[in-house]
Amino acid sequence: MKKTRNLLLTLMLALPMVGGAFSGDGSVIDEVIWVVGDEAILMSDVESARMQAAMEGTKWNGDPDCVIPEQIAVQKLFKHQAQIDSIEVTDADVAAEVEQYINYWLEMVDGSRERLEEYRHKPLSQIRNDLREDLKDRRMVQKMKQKLVEDISVTPAEVRRYFKDMPQDSLPFVPTEVEVQIVQLTPRITVEELNRVKDELRGYTDRINKGETSFQTLARLYSEDPGSARRGGEIGFSGRTMLDPAFAAVAFNLTDPKKVSKIVESEFGFHIIQLIEKRGDKVNVRHILKKPVVSDEAVEKALGRLDSIANDIRAEKFSFEEAASLISDDKETRNNKGLMSNSDMQTGRITSRFQMQDLPPEVAKVVDTMQVGQVSRAFTMINQRGKTVCLVAKLKNRIDGHKASISEDFQTLKDVVLQRRQNERVHQWVVDKIKSVYTRLNENYKDCKFEYEGWIK
Repeated sequence: MKKTRNLLLTLMLALPMVGGAFSGDGSVIDEVIWVVGDEAILMSDVESARMQAAMEGTKWNGDPDCVIPEQIAVQKLFKHQAQIDSIEVTDADVAAEVEQYINYWLEMVDGSRERLEEYRHKPLSQIRNDLREDLKDRRMVQKMKQKLVEDISVTPAEVRRYFKDMPQDSLPFVPTEVEVQIVQLTPRITVEELNRVKDELRGYTDRINKGETSFQTLARLYSEDPGSARRGGEIGFSGRTMLDPAFAAVAFNLTDPKKVSKIVESEFGFHIIQLIEKRGDKVNVRHILKKPVVSDEAVEKALGRLDSIANDIRAEKFSFEEAASLISDDKETRNNKGLMSNSDMQTGRITSRFQMQDLPPEVAKVVDTMQVGQVSRAFTMINQRGKTVCLVAKLKNRIDGHKASISEDFQTLKDVVLQRRQNERVHQWVVDKIKSVYTRLNENYKDCKFEYEGWIK
């Protein structure tokens, strides 16, 4: 399994996201296989998409040699219309996603920038630029699709009619979902530990100012932000809203690239920052992050307090909701009586229901075997900001997996009908668009069974 994964990774990295494919000696070998309007689709585009899909476990509905180039062609139709409609996506819109991809690829090659550049046949800066353009195109296509279907809605009567005579075995299956409440306490960090971290950062600043070493070298050696540490602390051009507010306040006020900032405390830890370049409303800086270490004693103290709180809840001295509102230090759940919220990626709705795989792993493991209404023992978790926190959880509700019904799962069924209507609108738009756009296919693709009619004219 590991050998297969490594082979797929090698193939994926070796093929560029855009542009030509390379032979063993580095020369470009490529050909135009489709033309859509004034956009060409290259063989290397198809192979790159094929390897990307292999890494992600995507299965094709049909012959990949036909399905993949058609999908690329459809994306070009959406992009062309998005440009006509002046739909824009900025670099800031995709910056975080670019870095997620880069960091993921670096992790897959053991953090070696040189190895990644060797696989992709280009420097990291070019990899980042190509990826940024590709992701901007994807976002633009997504916005165009949303615009096409934004006026579509379905009524309750339409939902009932759609599912009225549908056989039971054809109804969608709703996986098990849970609603979870938490009370969270963050273990206190000692003054001594805070001073230790600050003294380390002051020491780095002194060494840089004295010319003993560079900021980049110290970032690579000591920064606890693994993504930027590999790049000498560089975070890339970022808008103010993409950064922690305290970090942004200092970063955007820097004016001298030779100076090192004062120590900055953010939700992630403590930083020193150095300006690289300002460009419009974006700034590129490098930083060194140090995270104070929570002592075992502090963790045990927080766990002990939470277990005591849980015992009082079980003894009905006060409710879980009261404890969450008055004691919890988790900003996201405290004002909601401890109830965790989940953002549905497909619909954009905020819901309190989670499938088990969507919960933080530590929470999912605890509530998996709990009964509804049960309060857990205290446990620890590493939150999204990389901090150790302590929690007790209550399983508020469990909805076992089942075939959807109008009475219990109306919103789920409504989404099914809405998605179907949206897909029909988008499909018809593509068919109509193909009729008005110049297309030319390589002879090898003229026997393909395409999803959309009209490619061959």
